[in-house]
Amino acid sequence: MNASKSADNCHVSALLIVALVLALLMSACAPAATPTSAPAQLTAQPNAMPATAAVQPAKPTESAVQATPAAAVPTVSPTAAPAAPAFVSQPSGKKTSSGFDCPEPQPKVPVTSKTLNLFVWTEYVPQDMLDCFEQVYGIKINKGEYSSNEEMYAKLAQGSSQFDLAQPSDYIISVMIRTGILDKFDKSKLPNLKNITPQLAHVPGDPNGDYIVPYEAGTESIVYNADTVSDPPQSWNDLWKPEFAGRMVFADDPRYVIGAVLLAAGKDPNTTNPDDLKAIKPQLAELLRGVKLFDSDSPKTALIAGDVDLGYVFNGEAFLAAKENPAFKYVYPKEGTFLWQDGFGLVKDAPHPDAAYAWLNYMLQPDVFWLMLRDFPYTNPNQAALEYARNATFKVKDADGNEVSPAELYDAYMKSNITNPPAEVWQNGINIKDVGNVLPQYDKLWTEVKSGH
Repeated sequence: MNASKSADNCHVSALLIVALVLALLMSACAPAATPTSAPAQLTAQPNAMPATAAVQPAKPTESAVQATPAAAVPTVSPTAAPAAPAFVSQPSGKKTSSGFDCPEPQPKVPVTSKTLNLFVWTEYVPQDMLDCFEQVYGIKINKGEYSSNEEMYAKLAQGSSQFDLAQPSDYIISVMIRTGILDKFDKSKLPNLKNITPQLAHVPGDPNGDYIVPYEAGTESIVYNADTVSDPPQSWNDLWKPEFAGRMVFADDPRYVIGAVLLAAGKDPNTTNPDDLKAIKPQLAELLRGVKLFDSDSPKTALIAGDVDLGYVFNGEAFLAAKENPAFKYVYPKEGTFLWQDGFGLVKDAPHPDAAYAWLNYMLQPDVFWLMLRDFPYTNPNQAALEYARNATFKVKDADGNEVSPAELYDAYMKSNITNPPAEVWQNGINIKDVGNVLPQYDKLWTEVKSGH
């Protein structure tokens, strides 16, 4: 989600995978309710996303970027997939300004539009992906950005049809579907949807996969610097410790922050009871007073610079911070960790739908979507892209200018407990859901408390 999701949020038998997927589909479109437990263990590769919430206490876990998970991750191994012709990347003969060789579209879909208007999270789409699409299709991309679901929804709810695709996540997806902001996709025009692992094919809020093409997934939790934090947080309640005040960065994400406060208070993070929101207002105000800055775009920046010592951030941000400084540890609180998943939705009355379908198919190609491992290492739902990266040994430059192969990026991604969480993280995972007509009260609570921050 971003969120950097900006890069600026995943980690043991086939039957349990099936049970997990069923739980995801059943919970994604249901009204807010008391969280329930998800199945416990799955198998080997980071791209299945359990979705039901569980508030039962569990032993807290933490991870550094180099840690290998003790338990298998909730996904499907590439070698377990049904036999299919191996994907072969075809060069287009075009390069980006960074020197990246652009793959040829497979398939190259017919397009007459010359423009594509994207509305996406800040710092959340690889520049090489954008540049390559422009070059191979001759289509100009106009990109609007936002830092929260609420910001995106407010703009689209005004009835603007200037955008072709938006990039919603979590609870706002069902809100956008319910309010008619999104149109259904014609799946016959999306042949590359086959590259998405079945466990993540239907994003929460869109149980039939009609409105959202999956993009990324992950967790949102606590990160801290072990060199400067002597008493590491193990629970959401630890964020109120006086010694942490003024030393924290939070993603500017109202539902997740309010959800953490509700969880710490022993309440349902998706409550539809207004009295619960009134009850936690003092706790929320106290917590926000201890936050030094809000940053959904690149919270890792303040962490790496030493401006703050702790954060409540998306897992990809924590992974990149730990890559820069292994002292950063990622905590999975004992009360449960928040899970998320996002994707692209076709905005109603989109002016360039043919370009939107061309973009989605190109983005989903294995030789294109693997770029997410380099630029935005959250949990990757594209099974074909992961398999492609695993076997690719050519070199590209990363954000720091270092040469690295897709295979090396894949290996780091698989070995990290941040991108590849232990099974108990999923077992106790919590999704933020649509709370219906109570949503304005969440917004009011956030506005009142944050304005006094």
